Amino acid sequence: MPDPPPRTAPPLPRPHLLRQHWCDVTFLHWAVPPGSVQHLLPPGTEPDVADGATYVGLVPFRLVGTAAAHGPAIPWAGTFLETNVRLYTVDGTGRRGVVFLSMDAGRALPVVVGRAVFGLPYRWSRMRFRADGDVRSYTTRLRGRGPETRSRVVVRPAGPAPDGPLERFLTARWGLHVARLGRTWYLPNSHAPWPLRRAELLELDDGLLAAAGLGDVARRPPDHVAFSEGVTATFAPPAPVSGERCQGTANHSRAPEGPPGSGPARRGTA
Repeated sequence: MPDPPPRTAPPLPRPHLLRQHWCDVTFLHWAVPPGSVQHLLPPGTEPDVADGATYVGLVPFRLVGTAAAHGPAIPWAGTFLETNVRLYTVDGTGRRGVVFLSMDAGRALPVVVGRAVFGLPYRWSRMRFRADGDVRSYTTRLRGRGPETRSRVVVRPAGPAPDGPLERFLTARWGLHVARLGRTWYLPNSHAPWPLRRAELLELDDGLLAAAGLGDVARRPPDHVAFSEGVTATFAPPAPVSGERCQGTANHSRAPEGPPGSGPARRGTA
C-alpha cells in the first residue's frame, strides 16, 4: 500500500470560504478494481489505490450550522441531512481527494447553492435520521423517482476503530475534485482527524449506488463500516487541477460559469 494520507490536514489556503459541522457520520465502503470507476472521474484525476483496490463510499450524516468562515451559522437552511456516494481520487500533483457521484440533501436551498456555486451533484431528497439509543438510522428517497433511488442504512456504533492505514486512506481526505467550467478543480478543506468508531451494520437497503452506475457494488455487503460523532470542517477557495480542458463527460452535471465559489452564478457548464 502507498503511504496513507497524512492524519492531519495541510495548512489551508486563505481566504477561508465556509465552515460546517459534520455529525453522526456513517461510512460504508466497498473495495473495487480501479479500472471499474476510472470513467466516472473528472479529467486530470485517477482512482487512489490501497492494496491494489480503490473504494466506493456511501456516507449518510447530519450537516449542521453551515456558515461563512467567520460569520454566524445560516438559520434553518444551513442544517440538513445528506447522503453522498463518493470515489477516492488523486491528481497529477499528488493531491488526494474525493469525487462525489451524487449528493442527496434534505433541503432545497443547499441543493441550489451547491450546484450553482460549486458545481456539485446535489439533489433534493426526502430524508430522515433517527437516534434510538445506540442505533443510528438514515433514510433517503429522491423526490420524483422510483424505489431504485431509495436508501436505508441502520448501524450500531461500537468502540474506537483502529487508526490504521485503511481508515486513514478512507477518511483523511483534505479536498475534493469537481468538474466545472470545462476543467477540473480541487476544493481544499481542513478538519481535525476523524474520531472513528467501529460499527455494526444492522440494515442496508440501497438504490443510490446503482443509480450512480455502481449496481454491482450494491449487491454485496460493504467491506468496511465505521461511524463518527463528527468533525468541524473549513473550506478554502478552489484551484484548477491543470490547464487541460475537459471534453464534457455525461457523468458531470451542468453548472454556471465562474470558478467554484467565486460569487453570483452565470450560465455555463460543469
